[in-house]
Amino acid sequence: MSPRRLIFLVLSFIAFNPSNAKQEQPFSINIDNFLDKIYLWGGEAQSQILISGPLVLAGVLCFIASAISSAGGIGGGGLFIPILSIVAGLDLKTASSLSAFMVTGGSIANVMCNMCITSLKFGGKSLIDYDIALSSEPCMLLGVSLGVICNLVFPEWLITVLFAIFLAWSTSKTCRSGLMLWKSESDQIKKIGVDELEKGLLENETVEERKVLAVGHVYKENNEPKDVEVPVPLLSSQGNRKVRIPWLKLMVLLLIWFSFFSVYLLRGNRYGQGVIEMEPCGVGYWILSSVQIPLAVVFTAWIVFRKESLRDRTPMQEITDVKVTAITKNRPSNILLFPSMALLAGILGGVFGIGGGMLISPLLLQVGIKPEVTAATCSFMVLFSATMSALQYLLLGMEHVEAALILAIMCFVASLLGLLVVQRVIRKYGRASIIVFSVSVVMFVSNVLMTSFGAIKVWTDYESREYMGFKLPC
Repeated sequence: MSPRRLIFLVLSFIAFNPSNAKQEQPFSINIDNFLDKIYLWGGEAQSQILISGPLVLAGVLCFIASAISSAGGIGGGGLFIPILSIVAGLDLKTASSLSAFMVTGGSIANVMCNMCITSLKFGGKSLIDYDIALSSEPCMLLGVSLGVICNLVFPEWLITVLFAIFLAWSTSKTCRSGLMLWKSESDQIKKIGVDELEKGLLENETVEERKVLAVGHVYKENNEPKDVEVPVPLLSSQGNRKVRIPWLKLMVLLLIWFSFFSVYLLRGNRYGQGVIEMEPCGVGYWILSSVQIPLAVVFTAWIVFRKESLRDRTPMQEITDVKVTAITKNRPSNILLFPSMALLAGILGGVFGIGGGMLISPLLLQVGIKPEVTAATCSFMVLFSATMSALQYLLLGMEHVEAALILAIMCFVASLLGLLVVQRVIRKYGRASIIVFSVSVVMFVSNVLMTSFGAIKVWTDYESREYMGFKLPC
């Protein structure tokens, strides 16, 4: 059977449910019925979750999507929502709530692995850049809130066009970066061989720049110490190397998370659902919403101007006479660059209805952050935004909690599997560009799915002569 015919049969199975048809009515293919079935993802689909063939198929697809997304450190919400809506036939609200739990499960797996892994190539530090996360998280959370308001105001066609343009640009840029990195790695393989590349010689610097001084000394015959150069492996999770966790930075991040989460709970949503009684879109609602602006400004200013005191003090920092390929080597000097990027990613994520990880990851790659650090840092940042969304759904009376937990565990396992496979491939072949390509794949598929179904929804609204202009947020 050809792939085209197989795809046609799968789409026909999703679009038509024989149990809903009359028995005397012959089976026929109706393109309008198929489009109407797809359009149900916008809010008219079934809200009950029943075990069925399409649901099992959606679970398998989400498992694969989570494994691929974990390699790039992005949440995967841009894949989960269309899969659950189209394949499983769930309504958009249910799919969004389940997606928040699925992203949370995958992010927990990513963060657990990345916090336990150190890299000598990056000065013996964890792959997570806590400084980037600290300076970006407040503005990203603020941007998400602003983006949600824009999502309510903007017409559907404008959101679809903006999503298609930005994702297409990000995908092309990320794919180009991946190809350039792949070419650089191939040149390194030709020059120094695969055996040396497996030891961590991955980037564009020379072999001499890939070595750091060993901690300690080897003595000559006259008992004078001399420095020894040791090849740097890409990843190290050996038990004799202690993982240094910056508890102060983690506490600051938790304080930021709790501050914004408290505002969200007190404010509730625009329908008045919150922990306290409040008029929907009333004065109190907008006052609490505006509190997020000074919160983000104060936290960002405090973090940026006290960055030196929050920086890790590791033994490797005492070695100043050797050029180390550290995490911060290619980091831009503009202290407001990361907050600005996070604000943009948060706004676009709120407008498009997806997480900011998919949007900030290509931006970090474009400014020169290494793929391994980008993936680990993005997954760490996604954990905070995903847990905030999941807890909000849970505390505001979410249905299908059991199904959400099952899907979260499934994505946890899938993310672990994806991380193990990617790390093994990087160790074996020295190809960090795999991370960049995985981000490109997720963004491309998400762009195709979300843009296609957004266009179908816009066309349906046009045919039904619904209002397609700008709207009030309430």
